[in-house]
Amino acid sequence: MTEKNTADIGFEKQIWNAACILRGNIDASEYKHVVLGLIFLKYISDCFDAKHKALVEEGEGFEEDIDEYEAENIFFVPQDARWDVVAAAAHTPEIGTVIDTAMREIEKYNKRLKNILPKNFARPELDKRRLGDIVDLFTNIKMVDENNEKDILGRTYEYCLQKFAEQEGKLAGEFYTPACVVRTLVEVLQPFNGRVYDPCCGSGGMFVQSAKFIENHSGNINNISVYGQDSNPTTWKMAQMNLAIRGIDADLGDIPADTFFNDRHPTLKADFVMANPPFNLSDWGGDKLKDDQRWKYGIPPAGNANFAWMQHMIWHLAPHGRMGMVLANGSLSSNSSGEGDIRKNIIIEDDLVDCIVAMPGQLFYTTQIPVCLWFLNKQKSQPKKTLFIDARKMGTMVTRKLRELTDDDIAKIANTYKAYTKGTLEDVQGFCAVVTTEDIKKQDYILTPGRYVGIEEQEDDGEPFEEKMTRLTSELSEMFKRSDELKKEIKKKLGAIGYDI
Repeated sequence: MTEKNTADIGFEKQIWNAACILRGNIDASEYKHVVLGLIFLKYISDCFDAKHKALVEEGEGFEEDIDEYEAENIFFVPQDARWDVVAAAAHTPEIGTVIDTAMREIEKYNKRLKNILPKNFARPELDKRRLGDIVDLFTNIKMVDENNEKDILGRTYEYCLQKFAEQEGKLAGEFYTPACVVRTLVEVLQPFNGRVYDPCCGSGGMFVQSAKFIENHSGNINNISVYGQDSNPTTWKMAQMNLAIRGIDADLGDIPADTFFNDRHPTLKADFVMANPPFNLSDWGGDKLKDDQRWKYGIPPAGNANFAWMQHMIWHLAPHGRMGMVLANGSLSSNSSGEGDIRKNIIIEDDLVDCIVAMPGQLFYTTQIPVCLWFLNKQKSQPKKTLFIDARKMGTMVTRKLRELTDDDIAKIANTYKAYTKGTLEDVQGFCAVVTTEDIKKQDYILTPGRYVGIEEQEDDGEPFEEKMTRLTSELSEMFKRSDELKKEIKKKLGAIGYDI
């Protein structure tokens, strides 16, 4: 199935535009919980109603039996929480209270959702007339159709997450990684079977894209087990709802918690680890963890958590495990505070660095700094070698400030990696190169792809060298003359007002 780019979104955009009437004076960071909470409530209500109708038609009297719903991974919705009750109260002053009650009732009957759902719809600053209009909007939209196209709401949830990230700017880094970046990680790693782990999972995008990958390749989503963690309570709740909508049964820990100081999966050894940790995190408490067992390759500096995240993820890898992570480009070359030694040890001690991808700029709402993808592998198909890919020229601008990788871009990166693992890849100057660890050593263990892939070959324009040099030197001479004339003119103007240079 072809993945949509943001520029191609239709239905989801209509939902977003209509839902925006609710916002009023509420900040985007607060407003998103209202919209996402309503989307979630409508989704589980539609799923429940579809099963409820089927049970009524069977005529066995099991339509109120919770076990009938749990057996099919459908959330049970009690009488007072059903959408028809909410819809009937849409244009009453009590609509906020009715929705809050519905959320509490659903949590009561579904342990997985305990303390997850938003319950602040009754607060005074939320315009109840506009809230009623939104309820009407969702009442008139069927979230689950007969073709099992429940993905509609999942896509809408994801699109709204993206739009909130756009509005919140830098704050969005806590919960959103652009889908094209996540898809690149997933298409390279191909997590078909086993345990998938994200130690800073945000809103759960890595898991959603993993599930999509499996479905798109005719696999079984039940063949993966999902583990995650996030320290931000509201982000952690968003992830729980996002995964529930997708039908993904995930263990995100029993509470939101700091990954470095309160690892909720201390014994986990994952087959796949994927993450987009906060870039260059300075205040992470490293001075209190100097003797931590995770720092096999060196103590990460207290002023930058990049290699703390990396070593935490390596620690959680199974003996055959593979990982992909997003990091700031500085991680490829920095030698300050021992980072160079850590990078060197990761390369030479266990030969883990499988592939490095330099990404194009402007992929993130949250930062303009250039980023890269690290792919590490406990069982490399080509020992003592590393694939470097320079993808900085890839992508398409979808807005004035935002770039996205296309399906073809992502496929090119993934196919290049696949050819490398098979030993059939030929270097392409300016794009990719397979490099030995010995050659990396000659570069002082700096992993910037540009050092290894070289400059893209330029097509011969057919102009003879001597003629080109004559033309270029003549043009340069003219430029120098013009420069001298401009200098004289500037001196003259300044002299006229009493300034000499």
